[in-house]
Amino acid sequence: MATNTAVYSGTQGVAHFDVGGSVTAVASIISFSVSQTGDAIETSAMGSTSRTYLPGLTNFTGSMSVYFRDDDAAQSALFSAPGAAAATVELFPSGRTTGVKLSGEIIVTSHEITAANDGAVTAEVSFQGSGSLTKADL
Repeated sequence: MATNTAVYSGTQGVAHFDVGGSVTAVASIISFSVSQTGDAIETSAMGSTSRTYLPGLTNFTGSMSVYFRDDDAAQSALFSAPGAAAATVELFPSGRTTGVKLSGEIIVTSHEITAANDGAVTAEVSFQGSGSLTKADL
């Protein structure tokens, strides 16, 4: 497991989503993003001159853009996922053999298909993490 000392290229990015208990590659990925946050719990007492904090709960959210494909099992699962139970996502920002794998359980909160006269049909998926986002070096 080597540490990359250069800048990664996102052109080799890969996303996987749970299809019936098997994590499967999502076809025709355009982009994806993941954001982590952590709460800061204020503990300042009356008479304090500076605010103090403790770390609180963490959270992650994300989105994925794809060229819409109706022949792809993972895209079909994402289409049906809003309102369904949490499922596994795996994100490889620079491919499956270089960099890192980000993974966790997500609840798909929205799935939007967009068709424009001057472009390819796309789908935008938004998700809310349930639990921790994990990072594994490849």
